[in-house]
Amino acid sequence: MAEDGPATWSADPRADGLGAFAGVEDDRAGSHPGVRHIRALGTMYRFDVHYPGDVDTYPDRQRQEVRGMRTADGREHRVAADETWRFAWSWYLTRALRATTGFTHVQQFFASVPGSGPGGEPVLVTSLRRRGGRDLLELNAIRSGVIVGATDLEPLCSRWIGVEIEARFSAAPAGRVRWAVEAGGRAVSDVSRDGLDLRPGAAGISPKWGIYRSLKDASRLRDAHLLIKDLRAHRTG
Repeated sequence: MAEDGPATWSADPRADGLGAFAGVEDDRAGSHPGVRHIRALGTMYRFDVHYPGDVDTYPDRQRQEVRGMRTADGREHRVAADETWRFAWSWYLTRALRATTGFTHVQQFFASVPGSGPGGEPVLVTSLRRRGGRDLLELNAIRSGVIVGATDLEPLCSRWIGVEIEARFSAAPAGRVRWAVEAGGRAVSDVSRDGLDLRPGAAGISPKWGIYRSLKDASRLRDAHLLIKDLRAHRTG
């Protein structure tokens, strides 16, 4: 993948811990007291979800996510309208975290509203989705109703993979995105799409990483975790 210029934001688990993020949504409902589901662990971040047991404040789903970019001076940095940003990271998606016919999101770009209250919505989501009997890693421009790209999940599981998303966060038709995924030094997906509605909310765009999944496809749910490292973001336009 292309090299970034100087990082506008990065998350170093050893130096920053969870303070690299604006918010940590670890068991918001208090359904699993005494257990930490999101941790800085050496050079990476680990997200755990337990089934059954962990339940979000919306009881039909589970959520263990981090939100937003906190800079070294302690401020939250959100993406503004008509800005173009490149985000990159490395993932380790375990086989226990299975694709589902309901939603299993592992990354989102969220159109935020002031105070993080109701009214915000995702504009781009990366999901582990089961469609037509196939398990896929897919990027969905959800507000536009467009699947930007999808690739078979199985070859990407239980190994480190690289992900890069570069997006212009604008109203249609100016919104656009490029999504690249590589494994073992080989590109497995590199797709672009324009004409999308990626406009921010009144409080900008916040990236989110972690596990956010529906409980509806119960036969495919179990205890699971994922790992992430090398998180960075750079404004390109």
